[in-house]
Formats: sequence, C-alpha cells, structure tokens
Amino acid sequence: MSPWLLIATMAFPLLGAFAAALVPAARARSTALAASLVSILPAIVALDRFDWSDAAAFQGAGAVEWLPALGLELSIGADGVSMLLIALSALLGPVCVLASWTAINTRQGLFYGWLLALQAAMIGVFCARDLLLFYVCFEFTLLPMFVLIRVYGSSGRVKAATKFFLYTFTGSIITLAGFVYVAWQAAQQSGGLWSLDMAVLGEVARAMSPGQQAWVLGALLAGFAVKVPLFPVHTWLPLAHTEAPTAGSVVLAAVLLKLGTYGIFRFAMGYTPDAFAAFAPQLAVLAIVGILYAGLICWVQTDVKKLVAYSSVSHLGFCVLGLLAANHTGVTGSVLYMLSHGFSTGGLFCMIGFMYERYHTRDMREIGGLASKMPVWSSFMVFFAMASVGLPGLNGFPSELLCLIGTFQSDAAWSLAGEPGADGMTLGRWYGVVAGIGMVVGAIYLLYMVGRICFGELREPAGHDDHQGAGAARLPADLNAREIVTLLPLAAGCLIFGLYPKPLVDASAAPVARQVQLVTDAAIDARTEAAQPTGFIDTSGPSPEVAP
Repeated sequence: MSPWLLIATMAFPLLGAFAAALVPAARARSTALAASLVSILPAIVALDRFDWSDAAAFQGAGAVEWLPALGLELSIGADGVSMLLIALSALLGPVCVLASWTAINTRQGLFYGWLLALQAAMIGVFCARDLLLFYVCFEFTLLPMFVLIRVYGSSGRVKAATKFFLYTFTGSIITLAGFVYVAWQAAQQSGGLWSLDMAVLGEVARAMSPGQQAWVLGALLAGFAVKVPLFPVHTWLPLAHTEAPTAGSVVLAAVLLKLGTYGIFRFAMGYTPDAFAAFAPQLAVLAIVGILYAGLICWVQTDVKKLVAYSSVSHLGFCVLGLLAANHTGVTGSVLYMLSHGFSTGGLFCMIGFMYERYHTRDMREIGGLASKMPVWSSFMVFFAMASVGLPGLNGFPSELLCLIGTFQSDAAWSLAGEPGADGMTLGRWYGVVAGIGMVVGAIYLLYMVGRICFGELREPAGHDDHQGAGAARLPADLNAREIVTLLPLAAGCLIFGLYPKPLVDASAAPVARQVQLVTDAAIDARTEAAQPTGFIDTSGPSPEVAP
C-alpha cells in the first residue's frame, strides 16, 4: 500500500476545508460535500490495497524529515485497527455535511471548513507513526470542535465549549508530559539523540521499571480517559453533546471520543503493559461505575439529546472494560465497539437533529407519538435505538457480548487476579455480572425514549404549525430524500456488521493479539515474581543435627 493513499485521505479534507472557507457562502456546502466524497476514494483504495493477512504490520509507511538535527521526523503508517478507524472517519465526512445541509444557514464557509479540518486531524491521529504527528493531530482536534460548539451550538454553547476545551486540553498536556518522559529516557539510552518514533519509544517504555510505567500510565490516562470519557472525568461530554450542532454531535460520538479508546489501545497497553496489568482491575471499577451511573441518569432525562449523550458515557464504559480485560475476546469486542458505536449513536444524533429542525425542541414532555406523522423518521429512530440496545442481528450485540465475555475471562490477564472463592466467582466474573446489569439498564432507558417519542398520542409543541417558522417551512413533515440518503450508510453499517461481524474481527485480530500478548506476558511475569520467596534457604544438603 502506497503511503500516498494515507496522505491523500488526510489531505483531501484539509484542502476541502480551505476551499469551503474561501468560496462564496452559497457554494460552501456543495464544496464541502464534494471534498468529503473525494476523500472516501483513497480510503476505499487503501482498504483494497491493504494486506489483511499481515494486519499487525504498519503498512503504507512513509516519513519526512522535520528537524533532522534532532532526529525528528513525521512518519505515517496503518495497521488493521487504524485502517478500520480511518475508513469510519472518511465515511462520516459526507454524512455530517448532508446532516447539516439545512441546519446551518449562517457562516457556512466557517462551519464546513472547520468540520473538514476536524476530519483531517482525526485521520491524522490514526495514521501517525511518530509521537510528533500523533500529538499535533490529537491536540488540533480541540480547536475545530471548540469552534463548532462555540459558534453554532445552542443557548448554552459558551459554557459547553469552554468546559470541553479546558477538560480535554488539561488532560492532553499531562499526556504530553508522559510522552516527553519516555522520549527523554530513550535519549538517555542513545547518547542524547532524540527520537519520537512510536516503535522505538515503545521498546524503551516497556523496559522501564513497574514504578516508572505506573507514572507514565497515569499521565497517558489523564488525556485518554478524559477524551473517552471515563468516569469521573466525563462531565464535559453531556453538555458538549447537548449544545453542539447535529454534525458536531455525530462526529464527536462516532470518531472523536474514539481517540481516547484508541490511545488506550495503542499506548496504555503497548507502552506500559506491566502497569496496565497491575491497575486494570481498579480501572475496570471506574468503567463499571460509569456504565451504571450514566445509565441511571438517563432514566430521569427529559431532553432526548442529553439522554443519548449520557448513553454514550455508559456505552463507552463497555468499550473501555473490554480493553481492560486484556484478553483477545475483550479487546476484539472493544475494537468492534469503537466502530459500532459510531454507526448507531451517530445515527441517533442525526435523528434528533432532524426532529429538532422541524419542532425546535428536544423535550419529551412536549413532543411524542411521531410515528403517526413521521413514520419514516420513527422507523429509523427505532432501528438505531435497537442497535444501541444491542438487539441480536444489529451491530451493538456482538461488540457488547464480546466485551462482557472478555470481562468474565479477564482474571488470566490481571496480575492481581486471585483464585475463585467458595461460590466459584473470581473478580472478573463479578465484574462481568455487574456490567451485565448495565445492559439491562440501557435497554430500559432507550426503549422508554422510543416509546415516548415515537408511539402513543401525537404531541407537538404549543403553537407549532407546519407552515410557520424557518425550519418548518423548508422541510416536509417526514424525512426527505437527502435525509434518508444521509442515514442509509449508518443503517447499513448497523445491519451488515450486526449480521456478519467476521470481516471486522479478522481485520483486527493480529493487532489485537500483539497488544494482548504484551499485557499477558507482563501479568505472568508479575505473578511469577510475586510467587518467589522473599528469602532463600539452601535445603539441598543434609539437615543439620539439632542440639539436645
């Protein structure tokens, strides 16, 4: 696979961002749509040229010297997991543009420019093979999302944008400190020559003492856990989701949050396997608390967008839990969840955006029974909700199931694992049971939402008239052709990968096995060391006589 394919996948959205910002406002959205569609082409070719029989290798590798005096360069490459996330990011480009077609009526060039710049930066994160490019792209994603929320959000957009930026920027700076420490350790071992190559630094980090790895793991999680977000650093997400425009919520849920889970997969597991194995049980508690806590909060929500926002916190708790299980089943489920959550929750945010354009409210106390008036919209709404619930046959089911099974089997990979108790329950099994309750909680609040919004007697906001208001005059009562086309790729992903997830499982198998092996070996070494006696008594010779 040529590195130019990866470069083109990043470059086309970036060039489209400049074009959309510079053309007349009336042509901004068509320019953005063309750029987003063109950027899919190199992603498709890259998927075809990628050697899936060697998915653990980073293919399409290329490098450009940046500061040769310091040994710094910009390098790219992608393994199987990276390629899947690159493809998802490219697919969501035109989806977000079409979803905003009538919702954004002012400063269109600014909006679509930043939206495409965000897409380019996210793809850059997944393509990066050195920490310089990775961190620049990772940090740059804050700026486009801040602008999208701050300028185009709802009434609370200022607070939401500020909270989003402060949380994520602070966490990212601490993560940078962890990266710099590893790079400094590498420079010390190479006679002062600095390198930010991810493979080189990985070897250096894995050779550090468990105490050093623990501090580096804490620094990495400071940025990645906020980005996921993991309880208790999740409080910025519901507000950001609620206040963001529809496209902002879609890209935030579908891809931007996955930068955190991808970072945990790539760096926390790959750089600090000893600390990851040691602290996985404690971190799993935070993931499970997030699953149940956010799920219970969903029960009392009346704003349907805020409900789906909190559901993202709950669902991504399963994704993190699968990673923390540190076995092939759990980590495979987590990778599937990174992709499936993008399809189902992205679809839900699109549905809420289309409803809001027509009714200018998201309050379930004011609106409901829409199946009688919007049957096509209601059908899609039920479909995406069932995918989020984890209905067998849709994409949420295999990912959640694998995460839970992996959690039940997690004791083998945890250095703190103990023997089964009298009831036969190990720590991982208890975690799996409690997390399974979160699936039931999720089904209850999502089914409750669907019942209130779609079924029953028709309820519309007071004073609503299909022929009044800018939004209502422009849109039909039910979904139009553009909106259906927007939803079809997301619905197809939910159905295809729910019925036949094998291509995704096979594509991620080798990279997952590589990361799992690192943590498993670290856990085995930790248990072996713990089993060694603290003192040594030579019993090879004859026993000494005991004096009377």
